[in-house]
Amino acid sequence: MSVPEHAVHYLEIVTGDVRSAAEFYANAYGWQFEDETPELGNAMVATLPDGSRCGIRAPMHDQEKPIVRTYLRVADIDDAVERAAQMGAEIALEPIEIPGHGKAAIYFLGGIEQGLWET
Repeated sequence: MSVPEHAVHYLEIVTGDVRSAAEFYANAYGWQFEDETPELGNAMVATLPDGSRCGIRAPMHDQEKPIVRTYLRVADIDDAVERAAQMGAEIALEPIEIPGHGKAAIYFLGGIEQGLWET
Protein backbone atom coordinates (compact mmCIF):
# COMPACT_ATOMS: atom_id res chain seq x y z
CA MET A 1 0.00 0.00 0.00
CA SER A 2 1.40 3.40 -0.93
CA VAL A 3 1.27 6.16 1.65
CA PRO A 4 -0.37 9.29 0.18
CA GLU A 5 1.60 12.50 -0.16
CA HIS A 6 1.82 14.58 3.03
CA ALA A 7 0.82 11.61 5.22
CA VAL A 8 3.21 10.04 7.72
CA HIS A 9 5.50 7.75 5.74
CA TYR A 10 7.92 6.82 8.52
CA LEU A 11 7.78 7.14 12.29
CA GLU A 12 11.29 7.08 13.76
CA ILE A 13 11.76 6.28 17.43
CA VAL A 14 15.26 6.73 18.87
CA THR A 15 15.73 5.10 22.26
CA GLY A 16 18.39 3.52 24.41
CA ASP A 17 16.26 0.37 24.78
CA VAL A 18 15.27 -0.69 21.27
CA ARG A 19 14.11 -4.21 22.13
CA SER A 20 11.80 -3.08 24.95
CA ALA A 21 10.27 -0.36 22.78
CA ALA A 22 9.68 -2.82 19.92
CA GLU A 23 8.12 -5.30 22.35
CA PHE A 24 5.83 -2.58 23.69
CA TYR A 25 4.51 -1.63 20.24
CA ALA A 26 4.23 -5.27 19.21
CA ASN A 27 2.20 -6.14 22.31
CA ALA A 28 0.14 -2.93 22.38
CA TYR A 29 -0.67 -2.67 18.66
CA GLY A 30 0.33 -5.95 17.04
CA TRP A 31 3.14 -4.37 15.00
CA GLN A 32 5.62 -6.96 13.74
CA PHE A 33 9.20 -5.74 13.60
CA GLU A 34 11.88 -7.10 11.32
CA ASP A 35 15.48 -7.43 12.42
CA GLU A 36 17.80 -4.45 12.12
CA THR A 37 17.89 -2.57 8.81
CA PRO A 38 21.43 -1.21 8.29
CA GLU A 39 20.33 1.47 5.78
CA LEU A 40 18.00 2.94 8.43
CA GLY A 41 20.54 3.21 11.26
CA ASN A 42 20.03 -0.45 12.26
CA ALA A 43 16.39 0.27 13.08
CA MET A 44 13.97 -2.54 13.71
CA VAL A 45 11.19 -1.72 11.22
CA ALA A 46 7.50 -2.61 11.14
CA THR A 47 5.14 -1.95 8.25
CA LEU A 48 1.84 -0.69 9.63
CA PRO A 49 -1.64 -1.52 8.27
CA ASP A 50 -1.88 1.79 6.36
CA GLY A 51 1.44 1.16 4.56
CA SER A 52 3.46 3.58 6.70
CA ARG A 53 6.43 2.25 8.65
CA CYS A 54 7.86 2.59 12.13
CA GLY A 55 11.57 2.23 12.80
CA ILE A 56 13.00 1.92 16.29
CA ARG A 57 16.74 2.40 16.66
CA ALA A 58 19.44 3.28 19.16
CA PRO A 59 21.15 6.69 19.11
CA MET A 60 23.87 6.83 16.46
CA HIS A 61 26.22 9.03 18.52
CA ASP A 62 26.60 10.24 22.12
CA GLN A 63 24.89 13.58 21.47
CA GLU A 64 21.75 12.06 19.93
CA LYS A 65 18.91 12.11 22.44
CA PRO A 66 15.79 9.93 22.48
CA ILE A 67 13.18 11.33 20.11
CA VAL A 68 10.09 10.46 18.13
CA ARG A 69 10.31 12.00 14.65
CA THR A 70 7.74 11.79 11.88
CA TYR A 71 8.68 11.86 8.21
CA LEU A 72 6.00 13.07 5.81
CA ARG A 73 5.95 11.58 2.32
CA VAL A 74 6.59 14.14 -0.40
CA ALA A 75 6.68 13.82 -4.18
CA ASP A 76 9.77 16.03 -4.61
CA ILE A 77 12.05 16.29 -1.58
CA ASP A 78 14.24 19.05 -2.99
CA ASP A 79 11.17 21.18 -3.61
CA ALA A 80 9.74 20.37 -0.16
CA VAL A 81 13.02 21.23 1.60
CA GLU A 82 13.31 24.51 -0.29
CA ARG A 83 9.73 25.42 0.59
CA ALA A 84 10.26 24.54 4.28
CA ALA A 85 13.35 26.79 4.37
CA GLN A 86 11.47 29.63 2.71
CA MET A 87 8.80 29.30 5.39
CA GLY A 88 11.34 29.64 8.22
CA ALA A 89 12.44 26.07 8.91
CA GLU A 90 16.09 25.40 9.72
CA ILE A 91 17.33 22.56 7.52
CA ALA A 92 19.21 20.17 9.80
CA LEU A 93 19.85 17.44 7.21
CA GLU A 94 19.81 18.14 3.50
CA PRO A 95 18.21 15.42 1.34
CA ILE A 96 20.23 12.23 1.43
CA GLU A 97 19.79 9.03 -0.52
CA ILE A 98 18.94 6.00 1.60
CA PRO A 99 19.74 3.01 -0.64
CA GLY A 100 16.60 1.07 -1.43
CA HIS A 101 14.36 3.43 0.54
CA GLY A 102 14.36 6.81 -1.25
CA LYS A 103 15.56 10.18 0.05
CA ALA A 104 15.09 11.78 3.47
CA ALA A 105 15.71 15.20 5.01
CA ILE A 106 15.18 16.76 8.46
CA TYR A 107 14.27 20.28 9.48
CA PHE A 108 13.67 22.12 12.76
CA LEU A 109 10.74 24.46 13.25
CA GLY A 110 9.61 25.86 16.58
CA GLY A 111 11.74 23.38 18.52
CA ILE A 112 10.23 20.39 16.70
CA GLU A 113 12.16 18.05 14.42
CA GLN A 114 10.26 16.98 11.31
CA GLY A 115 11.36 14.73 8.50
CA LEU A 116 10.51 14.58 4.82
CA TRP A 117 10.73 11.42 2.72
CA GLU A 118 10.59 10.90 -1.03
CA THR A 119 10.08 7.34 -2.18
